[in-house]
Amino acid sequence: MRITIPKGSYVPHFEWNEAWRDNSRPGEGPPPQVEAKDDQPEIPDPASAGGGRRRGRVLGGVAVAVFAAIAAWIIAGERGPSPEAVESGGPSIVVAPFEALSANDESRFLANGMATELTNGLMRFPGFRLYALRSASDDGWAQEPLGLARERDIAYVVTGKVAAEATTAYVALHLVDAGTGAVVWSGTYDQPLEPETLIQAWRELSEKIAVELGQPYGIVNTDVGARHNSSNVAHMQSYACVLRAYHYRRSFSRDEVAPIRSCLEEAVRRDPAYGDAWAMLAWLHLDTGRFEFSGNPDPTEEYEKALEVGTRAISLEPDNTLALKAASSIYHYMGRYDESEDLARRAVELNPFDPDALAQLGWRLAVRGKFEEGIPILRRAIDRTVNPPGWYFHLVAIDLCLRGDYPAMLDIAKRSAVDGSGVSQALVAIASARLGDRETAGTALETMGKHAQLKRDAGAYFRRNGATQEIADALVAELDAARDFVSEDEDN
Repeated sequence: MRITIPKGSYVPHFEWNEAWRDNSRPGEGPPPQVEAKDDQPEIPDPASAGGGRRRGRVLGGVAVAVFAAIAAWIIAGERGPSPEAVESGGPSIVVAPFEALSANDESRFLANGMATELTNGLMRFPGFRLYALRSASDDGWAQEPLGLARERDIAYVVTGKVAAEATTAYVALHLVDAGTGAVVWSGTYDQPLEPETLIQAWRELSEKIAVELGQPYGIVNTDVGARHNSSNVAHMQSYACVLRAYHYRRSFSRDEVAPIRSCLEEAVRRDPAYGDAWAMLAWLHLDTGRFEFSGNPDPTEEYEKALEVGTRAISLEPDNTLALKAASSIYHYMGRYDESEDLARRAVELNPFDPDALAQLGWRLAVRGKFEEGIPILRRAIDRTVNPPGWYFHLVAIDLCLRGDYPAMLDIAKRSAVDGSGVSQALVAIASARLGDRETAGTALETMGKHAQLKRDAGAYFRRNGATQEIADALVAELDAARDFVSEDEDN
């Protein structure tokens, strides 16, 4: 791209170099040209509400310095993070250039910036092979995009359109299954734009979209997980195992542990350089110990296996956020809390847009009594997650319990109960008893009693999970009070 200022003018002119940018892995061929489809979601027409102003007129009289800043942003963004040297085994995604619905330079800048920032945002999430493309000519796209994506075995195509007016930009996206042409997901967004905050506002919107698409419980992984059994590709089978492990980690169901552990063990044999599979296998060993899935109340052996496997994951990919999250969890349950917190912070530093990384850090801080820092992080993770797992809510509810805000606690505890865990039921029982709902408290206590560790010794269970003595004692006292409240009705 070349920026020039015509003589006698204050408005820069932009000449676009339409060379391809290839974010493919080493050894892969150049990605296909992929065009934006015409059947995108409709974008509101700013002209209809703006007295006949043309769409795309964003910064009509803004100084040259602002445009220069935008140019620098896009040029820097196009360099982006370097792709990993090891193929992820996950689905490939091509982010097609976004179409500007107006012909002016400003709209083209915004459209190009959105595609660049979206690609950079998605690259922060492990498991994808990403391609970012540029148009072949100013006249549009030379070939049909989905056909080319199929030829290259690209799984998904992201297309988008951008319209803008003086104060607001509008974006519409499609995520398309390249194999079938089916629209997996579509979304529309609007973003206020001010000259002094243009770059930051546009980047924030790009990050929001990247999080929705790429997060562990996001749109792409949900779609892949729903149909993984149809894949006969070795790498995709390994990736599907990781997705199954993510699903398991929503509920920590004992019935899912053995088949998923076997699947992951096969995955690391098949793809020994696949860090995500090693990381998830480490977590399975950890869970086997802390939840006594093997029947052994002593978790030491499984913790040591988890540490060995987790160390392997980090040695393969030192900056793999999933491996860092797993290692953080392992150190936490081994009582190495400072090291655990350091690794959790490192994961967030590498990918501040990953809600699960935020939740892991917030949980670790809060359970060690650092509620002031941990709870806002947990709430941010919840807000950014499409369908939060129940454990994201636990420490938020516990904080509200310690503050004596039982109505808010009950609301959060009920949201956590989607996972069916004993902790969620304990929190529902505590809040319900405090609010005088004997029936709900009794039902929750009965359900909690099906979880052997909590039934045997709730205090020991909370301490095993790293809770401070103060937190464990407070929860045990609240549970005792809830039982007393429920038993009063039985005695009468």
